[in-house]
Amino acid sequence: MPTLARLNVTPVKGTALQHPDGVNLTALGIPWNRRFFLVDAEGGLFSGGRHGPLVRLGAALDEEADTLTITFPDGAAVTGPAGALGAAHVTDMWGRPVPGRFVEGRLGTAIGEHLGRPLRLVRANEEGDGPDVQRLTLVSLASVRELGARSGRPDLDPGRFRINLELDGCTPFEEDGWAGRRVRIGAAVIRVLGQVPRCVVTTQDPATGLKDFDTLKRIAELRPLMPDRGGVPFGMYAEVEEPGWAAVGDRVEPLG
Repeated sequence: MPTLARLNVTPVKGTALQHPDGVNLTALGIPWNRRFFLVDAEGGLFSGGRHGPLVRLGAALDEEADTLTITFPDGAAVTGPAGALGAAHVTDMWGRPVPGRFVEGRLGTAIGEHLGRPLRLVRANEEGDGPDVQRLTLVSLASVRELGARSGRPDLDPGRFRINLELDGCTPFEEDGWAGRRVRIGAAVIRVLGQVPRCVVTTQDPATGLKDFDTLKRIAELRPLMPDRGGVPFGMYAEVEEPGWAAVGDRVEPLG
């Protein structure tokens, strides 16, 4: 029986992933996941595809205190009120407008100062708007192992795919066959949607953000491209139909 092996979330898009023991799966996905993101001087989205080493920065959200802490590779940290918001800004997230507001104070500019770029931190107005397309993603570790074995990288780290739910106990690419089906995970029920088209972020080492593996080429050699867009597929999108708590070790049960 498949189980939930690991959770991957972060409050700031592009920064290091966190691995909580459990999360509430809601109609909006995983609350606070990718609640914040960066934009450049022109107001365009700035994330790991443009600067992989963002993964070397940590981000920790204290929801009770409503504070956000950014930790830099040298151990220095900046903490500020996550609710200190300024002017409104609408970010184009791959053709989808995401309304938000700029985070004020040092917290809002600290990452840009660290990278030497005019970047600003934005907080999405609505929960669940920060993820790229759909609010939830999943992949089986068997699929990652198969890709690694077929590519001469048996140590391939599943973290490079930055997928929310990593599953154990599946056969390779079993999750692709769940498209359109309902799946129970712990106390929640999700519906699996379509395949996830992958981007350049998957070619980057999840610890350093530096390119170390031609992931897209290797996936394309192993798997058919997506017929509608020609995308390189790895992992599946999903949405939550019945909210509930999901924890590492919980059974993952496709429903009839």
